[in-house]
Amino acid sequence: MQKWPLERQSQLLAQLLLQSLGAKRAKEVSLALIARFGSLPAAIAAPVNLLVETPGVGRASAELFGAIREVAIGMARLSIDDCRPIIASWSQLVDYCRITMAFEQREQTRLIFLDKKNRLIADEVQQMGTVDQSPVYPREVIGRTLELSASALILVHNHPSGDPSPSAQDVRTTKEIAEIASLIGITVHDHIIIGKAGYKSLRQLKLI
Repeated sequence: MQKWPLERQSQLLAQLLLQSLGAKRAKEVSLALIARFGSLPAAIAAPVNLLVETPGVGRASAELFGAIREVAIGMARLSIDDCRPIIASWSQLVDYCRITMAFEQREQTRLIFLDKKNRLIADEVQQMGTVDQSPVYPREVIGRTLELSASALILVHNHPSGDPSPSAQDVRTTKEIAEIASLIGITVHDHIIIGKAGYKSLRQLKLI
């Protein structure tokens, strides 16, 4: 896959900053943002308090970045928010999860609840964790699934380290949830782990 050149990412950032900073300063600040956060997507997704620590980035620019990210998430969400079965729109689901979670500073666990035709019922963040863990409690997962009368679910969480490889704990917890769910007629389709450069599917890895 062809990489997105950092030079082009910096140019696009400069265009976003052009009106408020002018051409010369916008270019300088865009280079500083790329140097600090590593990429345009990471800069766009960065919290306001971190963005404004970069010289030349005011609160207005930081809030503009936040608005751009919200638009991107909303557009990705539209592709999974119709009446089609989610498992028939797998690439769109992965894109949505990556846009939403790949550059989060802390781990979060998201649950995607589906009806018997695998259409979206709800998409919820169940847990916000630390930089390297987000506890998942099977009882809470199953309880919420029953509350929503969902027939199936997909677990998703991110690895802020960037490496989406599942840990042994990820596999154990997923298997435990899947086993309990199967006893009451609920299907766990997958557990997707999101990293900055890609994702891993426990189903595709044959770990569940």
